[in-house]
Amino acid sequence: MSPIRTTLRRAGLVAGLTSAAVLAAAGAAFAHVTVHPESYAKGATDGVLTFRVPNEEDTASTTKVQVFLPTDHPVLGVLVTPQAGWTAQVTTTKLKTPVKTDDGSITEAVSEITWTGGRIRHGEYQDFDVAFGQLPDDTDQLTFKTLQTYSDGNVVRWIEEAEQGGEEPENPAPVLTLTAKSAADSGETASSTSDSESTSAAESSTSSSDSTARGLGIAGLVVGVLGLLAAGFALVRVRAARS
Repeated sequence: MSPIRTTLRRAGLVAGLTSAAVLAAAGAAFAHVTVHPESYAKGATDGVLTFRVPNEEDTASTTKVQVFLPTDHPVLGVLVTPQAGWTAQVTTTKLKTPVKTDDGSITEAVSEITWTGGRIRHGEYQDFDVAFGQLPDDTDQLTFKTLQTYSDGNVVRWIEEAEQGGEEPENPAPVLTLTAKSAADSGETASSTSDSESTSAAESSTSSSDSTARGLGIAGLVVGVLGLLAAGFALVRVRAARS
């Protein structure tokens, strides 16, 4: 094989491997079980949380999803949206410390939701919607540990919590960030506050996803251009050396 062809093959191989690495990293990031929106205001009322479950296996389907809700900072008034093909089982737990509300003290809250009966196949994902009456106002985040069971019996435990300032764990649990209410929000009704925060969080999540996609696309183009430039530079060097 000529020196020129060898150089071009090497440059193309480097560009290809770099592009593959970028896409692999992106795939890993999008393969996690996540909750949307990513944030809500503390004490928000009458909202919806969406748990997005992608299928990671090439030869198996997801057949069971278990989401565990925290009981130390309980989510009140949980309702499950009917999902075609899936059956939801809701488990409640007695709270160690009752939660005082305008309607009285709440002594029980939902601690687990299990979906079965459906299938999430390779290359697909499923959204599971959960409505809530009120989020806690005494914590900065809620962690929803999740178990994902596949048709081959494999169980992926999305239960790891990231340390502050540390790297994301291999199997991170879905986390909902709870933010402080602004001064403007304090003067509004609970219903309008919830709607405003939910819409803002959803737009923020969508914007973040779009930015990530654009970033990955730009990264791929840059890698390709660098590969072509490297090949061209090598070709010029070889021809100059021959001259």
